[in-house]
Amino acid sequence: MKFNKLLIGLGLFYSSISTVHAQAELDRSVLPISDPTPAVSTVLDVRDATPPPRFVVEAPKDAPNVLIVLVDDLGFAGTSAFGGPVNTPTFDQIAQQGLRYNNFHTTAVCSPTRAAIKSGRNHHVNNMGSIIETGTQFPGNTGQIPNDVAPVAEMLRLNGYSTAAFGKWHETAAWEASTSGPFDRWPTHQGFDKFYGFLGGETNQWAPFIYDGTHQVELPEDPNYHFLTDMTNQTVSWIKYQKALTPDKPFFAYYAPGAVHAPHHVPKDWIAKHKGKYDQGWDAIREQILARQIKLGIVPKGTPLAPKPKAIPDWNTLSDDEKRLFTRQAEVFAAFVEMTDHEVGRVMKAIEETGELDNTLVFFVYGDNGTSAEGSRNGMFNEMTYFNGVHETVPDMLKHYDQWGGPETYPHMAAGWAVMFDTPYKWTKQVASDHGGTKVGTVVSWPKRIKKTGELRTQFHHVIDVAPTILEAAGIPEPKRVNGVTQRPIEGVSMMYTFDDANAKEQHNIQYFEMFGNRAIYKDGWFARTIHRAAWETKPRRPLSEDIWELYDTSKDFSLVNDLSAKHPEKLAEMQKLFIAEAEANQVLPIDDRLLERVNAALVGRPDLMAGRTSITLGEGMTGMTENVFLNIKNKSKTITAEIEVPKDGAHGAIMVQGGRFGGWSLYVENGVPAYTYNFLGLKSTTIAAPKPLKPGKATIRYEFAYDGGGLAKGGTGTLFVNNKKVAQGHLEQTQPMIFSADETADVGIDLATPVVEAIGAEAKSRFTGKISKVTVEVK
Repeated sequence: MKFNKLLIGLGLFYSSISTVHAQAELDRSVLPISDPTPAVSTVLDVRDATPPPRFVVEAPKDAPNVLIVLVDDLGFAGTSAFGGPVNTPTFDQIAQQGLRYNNFHTTAVCSPTRAAIKSGRNHHVNNMGSIIETGTQFPGNTGQIPNDVAPVAEMLRLNGYSTAAFGKWHETAAWEASTSGPFDRWPTHQGFDKFYGFLGGETNQWAPFIYDGTHQVELPEDPNYHFLTDMTNQTVSWIKYQKALTPDKPFFAYYAPGAVHAPHHVPKDWIAKHKGKYDQGWDAIREQILARQIKLGIVPKGTPLAPKPKAIPDWNTLSDDEKRLFTRQAEVFAAFVEMTDHEVGRVMKAIEETGELDNTLVFFVYGDNGTSAEGSRNGMFNEMTYFNGVHETVPDMLKHYDQWGGPETYPHMAAGWAVMFDTPYKWTKQVASDHGGTKVGTVVSWPKRIKKTGELRTQFHHVIDVAPTILEAAGIPEPKRVNGVTQRPIEGVSMMYTFDDANAKEQHNIQYFEMFGNRAIYKDGWFARTIHRAAWETKPRRPLSEDIWELYDTSKDFSLVNDLSAKHPEKLAEMQKLFIAEAEANQVLPIDDRLLERVNAALVGRPDLMAGRTSITLGEGMTGMTENVFLNIKNKSKTITAEIEVPKDGAHGAIMVQGGRFGGWSLYVENGVPAYTYNFLGLKSTTIAAPKPLKPGKATIRYEFAYDGGGLAKGGTGTLFVNNKKVAQGHLEQTQPMIFSADETADVGIDLATPVVEAIGAEAKSRFTGKISKVTVEVK
């Protein structure tokens, strides 16, 4: 009997060795990694048996932690390390302990860059030919990430990493961003165990609409609250928690602030530090930036400054009022940049305090595209005016001079500053055919591995190169299958070959670019491109077939000023042919150069959660419905009917709202009196209110709006009824045709984020004090 027990014990022992040995040789090409087949036991009594070892998928030995920092809307000259006018000590320090890349490119717009950097595949392959809000029915542009381009976060998670994403997401298909899902393309189903941030393209930093996982977060009642600080607190806490609980388990953190995308929201103490620093104007500062870039070695000696676009006025031609307003805009934006750099520094400090800085691979990409020129010539007090075709005047904006950057504004800056922050280039965000739209300051740090610190790397690289670099650094092979789906091969190349050799032969030799008709192709230093439209132009300059192509030799022409198309027509033709080949291979065709009309799902045929519906009935507590998942009431007649119960001491608060301080509407009760207010872009509000308070008990409040018709953005007549009796009527002069807000929502019984009606307030203050049985919204 003892001998049999010994044999059984030895069998289990050798089985354990076998299992452990098998783990050391895991097949990581198919994810998730399968558990080993358990050994068959012949022992009757568990007391006589030796338990087998627990199988756990662990990351390869010495695999580094990984941190991706992806700043929003900041171009090549956005940091002091790249010659810019804003002090960015955190970025500069990481550059000194790592490598600077002066030829690193994005896709020129938010969602495409984000999908590409995390998957290693081109943006059209991710169905992200543009931002998710402008998706269409065509492959390459649907906005719905396919399962055959699994993100690196999922690859790392299934290989033993802890994973988390903080800040901006902007990769969930517009019609999927509701509590009904599906949640396949939400962060927690795209490889991240933890997500704390916002789903859309931008957020109000003072009053964001944020999720923790898939759960809406209620904002604290803190007058000093700012989302950038909040998300950093969450990031720092998560990193420290991981290393406290599982110190040997590597982490992957994706830190993607909404900064410095509009709205430019910054605390006053940060803004004050930049007072007067931009009084010289964008022309003089562009020249100063280029001089610093050349001195730093970021830009080759003798590089000329690319001419500004003709739409950007010379600074010395501006009026005193324009200069006063524009310099304020720059001060606020610069403060936002510096604050962002400070918050990234807090994340780096947290990693250092855990003792993990030496073995942490950091990609610090200071911009998902060039600086945004969507502020057009003058900038905006409320960025939503851009999307609704409303032009703000300098005198009107100057009324908000002292508030600029605060909660009372939703601002953007004049396009001249965008060109300045993209020095030495001519163009900006959205222009994928110019380095001003795609090239951003980037540094890579990994103290344990990168020894030639503080050096410059000039090889061409693209955001699709980040994922394969991470995999090589971690010792993880590119998987062939993930979650049962055969994967499309990664198209990027690892950047690790550049870590030890500044003169290493460039390995990313071909790259196409396309965004809203702006398109280009890179090959072995040659760059062919066409400028189809600028960021401030809502219509293309000419038909796609009539575009004018240019040719540049980037090995000799850093700022793209010497067009060689006439000198080398054969080379241009070769490059144009190559672009078509790459376009066909990457789902770029057919090219869609439409812009604002693509925001309307009905015009482009993409899925719409409310497609075909003319009404929706909601109940109390139904909140957080963004415009892409709510009934579209714009440019048409509507009826809102609410069945409520008024308490004995009277009712107060929001019944049904959509939007907020910078555009929206609200059906509410103020101190017992029912009313409807339409807030036109924060510029003008129209209120239709009953003459007396509601009586206690059940009541039906109905608001009918008869649209004037005759096109978009027209006005109409609003009529308020209480218990089917007409109590008030008024006329709205105009309405918002395209969008109320980027992330303000439709809510029942409360007004989340910022208030449509200041007197009612927002969040807890606006909560309805009575009961709401149901609210029905109907459109005609």
